Amino acid sequence: MSVIAVVSQKGGSGKTTLALHLAASAVQANQPACVIDTDPQATAAAWGDWRGDFLPVVVTSPPARLARTITNAAREVDVVVIDTPPHAEAAMREAIKAADIVLIPSRPRAFDLHALEAVAELIEFSRKSAYVVLNAVPSGATRQVAEASAIAKGLGLQTCPVTFGERADFHRSSAKGEVASEIDANGKAALEAKALWKWVSKKLA
Repeated sequence: MSVIAVVSQKGGSGKTTLALHLAASAVQANQPACVIDTDPQATAAAWGDWRGDFLPVVVTSPPARLARTITNAAREVDVVVIDTPPHAEAAMREAIKAADIVLIPSRPRAFDLHALEAVAELIEFSRKSAYVVLNAVPSGATRQVAEASAIAKGLGLQTCPVTFGERADFHRSSAKGEVASEIDANGKAALEAKALWKWVSKKLA
C-alpha cells in the first residue's frame, strides 16, 4: 500500500482538491483508494457525503489516530491520501511520518511561497521525498512557475513538473461530490489530475 500526504501551512492552497483528485485518479486507474481527512473542518468528508457510495471513500481521523486509521484502511485499499489542516504542525508531522511521498500544494504567489519554509523544516527533519505542486497557476505563467520553483529549491524542496491551473472544473466538481474528469473527461483540469497521478505513481513504484 502507498501513502501520500498532502500538507501545507497555508489555508486555501488547494490541499483538499489535490487529495480528492489524486485518490479519484487512483481509483480510475484500478487502484482502490481512500482519503483520510484529518482537518477539523472536514471539507473532504463533506465531499464524501455528497458523493455517496462511489469511490474513493473518505474517512475522518484525528492526527493522534492516523496510524491506526491507515492500518485499518490498508485492509481494503491500495492507496491512502492524507488531507491535512493548515496551521497545524502536529497534524502535518504525523502525516509526513506516515507517508511514502509528501505533496505540498502552493499557489505561485509570494505569501503562499513564504509559507513553504515551515513545511520545508519538517520535511528536512523527516527525510521523506517531498515535492511542491504549484496550484491555481494562471494561464501562460511560465516565468511565475520558474520563479516559484527557484524559491522552493532555495528551501531544499523539489517541484513537481505537473501543475494545476486555475480551472473552473476543479471548483464545479468539488461542489457536487465529483472530480473534474466526471464533468469533462477531456478538459484541462481532468488531464492535469490524470498527469499528476501518473507522475506520483511512478515515484511510488
